[in-house]
Amino acid sequence: MEKTDSPLTFPCEFPIKAMGLKHQRFVQNILDIVLRHAPDFPPQSVELRPSSQGKYLSVTCTITATSQEQINLIYTELKA
Repeated sequence: MEKTDSPLTFPCEFPIKAMGLKHQRFVQNILDIVLRHAPDFPPQSVELRPSSQGKYLSVTCTITATSQEQINLIYTELKA
């Protein structure tokens, strides 16, 4: 087991959440990033939730996280 400053115990189920303007490639861009860092993530399990006006989309990908570094790398790439 990896020693980190994280309160999480790895491996663990961890929801990666992203929200942005709903556009044609938004979900695919999120999936591309998540799969690059968590290749075992089943894309068919992605959860989508549109905003009340339908302008924004919330995307949740629950991965089996193996380290805090993995989570940090995913969120860093999502922010970019």
